[in-house]
Amino acid sequence: MQYLVTGGAGFIASHIAEELIRQNHDVILLDDMSAGKAGNINPEAEFIRGSVTDKNLIGQICRSHSFEGIFHLAAIASVQKSIENPALVHEVNATGTLNILSAAKEHGIRKVVLSASAAAYGDNPVFPKREDMLPEPLSPYAVSKITGEMYCRNFSDLFGVETAALRYFNVFGPRQDPNAEYAAVIPKFTEKIVRGKKPVIFGDGNQTRDFVFVKDVVLANMLAMNSHKSGTFNIGTGIQTSLNDLAGMIMRAAGVSCEILYEAPRPGDIRYSVADITKAKRELGYAPKYPIEDGIRQTVNYFRELL
Repeated sequence: MQYLVTGGAGFIASHIAEELIRQNHDVILLDDMSAGKAGNINPEAEFIRGSVTDKNLIGQICRSHSFEGIFHLAAIASVQKSIENPALVHEVNATGTLNILSAAKEHGIRKVVLSASAAAYGDNPVFPKREDMLPEPLSPYAVSKITGEMYCRNFSDLFGVETAALRYFNVFGPRQDPNAEYAAVIPKFTEKIVRGKKPVIFGDGNQTRDFVFVKDVVLANMLAMNSHKSGTFNIGTGIQTSLNDLAGMIMRAAGVSCEILYEAPRPGDIRYSVADITKAKRELGYAPKYPIEDGIRQTVNYFRELL
């Protein structure tokens, strides 16, 4: 079968493309290379340079292929950039998603799997986070991702396009960019620790995240695409890890001990986050396979090879 992967030169998308190719599917990658890396482009896939904001291009691509589904990962994934330029982030994340869904409807593409975000929950103190909780976005980035989810729901209810919005918690693993502006704490920590430099924590380090290894996220995407279920699903592990504990795990995996630098918290960052993955387990059959320690070891080894 043929699949379109938007944001195909990105971190998570490149792992999805790799798995699709391993399963002998035809893969078309779309990326405007504003954040994607040339080294992430799978040589066995067809690559098209362009943006999801280009509605005509999306239509041309869908007309010239016979897609079974679209994995939609193209986005500006930066809280800070969304605060500085809300209109741009809305255009890419919200309008770009609408363009993808409109093309799926027009060209009879069965399913769209959207990469959504746990940023939808904001700083709601209720734990764990459930999909039926009222969204409380703290940034234009979060608003743009929620808007994409709402469009997915509309296109399923009104037009019969199957959609799944996967609310990723903190994804990590090989190929993640340590210079990315959002949700890149593990590669940032890992790069500094492996180089013998001091990692930086914004805040006191007691804030928690639900860190999920990229291969489990790939699994979730495959399950969502192969299912006929539509809806919004949390994709995490259901386990909280503080940033202080995380830094310690990375140091142990790297065999390095170093001081941590603490700086002021960043605006828009949330304090605590952990997923309730009951719905994804029940409806998609999702069950994470990689404990955080295993994922960190693979990530540390990846960064060591780059040095």
